[in-house]
Amino acid sequence: MLKKIILTALLSLCILTLAACNTLRGMGKDLENAGESIQKAADK
Repeated sequence: MLKKIILTALLSLCILTLAACNTLRGMGKDLENAGESIQKAADK
């Protein structure tokens, strides 16, 4: 019983970690695009 609880907790942690990684990667791309837009506006 304890093994099932620990396994479930570890699996949930892995899934949450992967989801957070994708979220942060997407946020990084958004920030990069925003920076490029500001740079293009400054060049004009």
